[in-house]
Amino acid sequence: LFIKMTKIKEVSKYIDNWAPLDYQEDYDNAGLITGNEDWEVKAVLISLDVTEEVILEAKTRGANLIISHHPIVFKSIKKITGKNYVERTILLAIKNDIAIFSCHTNLDHITGGVNWKIASKLNLKNVKVLRPKKNTLSKLVTFVPVGDKEKVKAALFEAGAGTIGNYDNCSFETEGIGSFKPGYDANPVIGNRYIQEYVNESRIEVILPNHLQNDIIEALKIAHPYEEVAFYLSKIENYNQDVGAGAVGELEAEMEVNEFLEHVRTSMDLKVIKFTPINKKIKKVALCGGAGSFLLKDAIRSGADAFVTSDFKYHEFFDADNQILIADIGHYESEVFTKELIHFQLSNKFSNFASLLSETQTNPVKYFY
Repeated sequence: LFIKMTKIKEVSKYIDNWAPLDYQEDYDNAGLITGNEDWEVKAVLISLDVTEEVILEAKTRGANLIISHHPIVFKSIKKITGKNYVERTILLAIKNDIAIFSCHTNLDHITGGVNWKIASKLNLKNVKVLRPKKNTLSKLVTFVPVGDKEKVKAALFEAGAGTIGNYDNCSFETEGIGSFKPGYDANPVIGNRYIQEYVNESRIEVILPNHLQNDIIEALKIAHPYEEVAFYLSKIENYNQDVGAGAVGELEAEMEVNEFLEHVRTSMDLKVIKFTPINKKIKKVALCGGAGSFLLKDAIRSGADAFVTSDFKYHEFFDADNQILIADIGHYESEVFTKELIHFQLSNKFSNFASLLSETQTNPVKYFY
């Protein structure tokens, strides 16, 4: 029995389709960090962080690929001499032929990503992006003979164009006259060489995500009847309602503050919550995995009664200003369930290697009671 092995680049491509690298922040370092994309995957170990202990766990459990949320290499490294845990971890991974791949802010920003996992743990409904992201969309305009427009639109939609929020297959079209004169080397579908031709054409406009641009253009060229396809692309400033930082949703029913905090504590398996008291019931909840204080104004603007996140500084708690309950649950605690999210995706896609949840506890913060 022959079982086809999966290469790291196939796993990487799948993750990029799910959580595109284009969606990561400029400061981030998601993607393949150590290893070779042509290595065959023996098993995958999924972790929140990468430490020396995680590398040793991967070695013990037969995994040669670690997929983490947090990148082990975040800041620039000029030397690798083992003087700190980052350098020691990299050296250990290289020594044992273990690849490290991270999906960080790109996974934070997608619908169904890190923040949706937290929302599901808290049983929130009607979940939406809290701060939609700009500069992730383009507009494609092309010109098609009227009789071929439905075929071309179908190909564009199938490749990922034409989605706006909860609506698919979105386009705009007008009709006009297209003209052209084939040259000597042309092989025209319509008309003849050296003769000016006029054709009833549809101008089709669709919005597309930037990371799918190449696939969509390829689909356009395959479906379009012309030898030379006329089209142009332009970047647009629209906010992408499906991509961005944080999320906001609603509880099934209002809760008193203490009831809500207990709900968060049990749902997220917490030992402690730092919070700002407020005299109101909690119904609408904003959240952000990891450090989310930069989204406080967005949370207030959304009408949220509470904001669940981590890493608030002392003076930043004052900015709640009796408008919203801030619940700081800890960085590790807010994102640890990301392991389950990645595991679910990989297990449902790949059946020829094991996807293992790391058992190494990487939280550097401990609590004394």
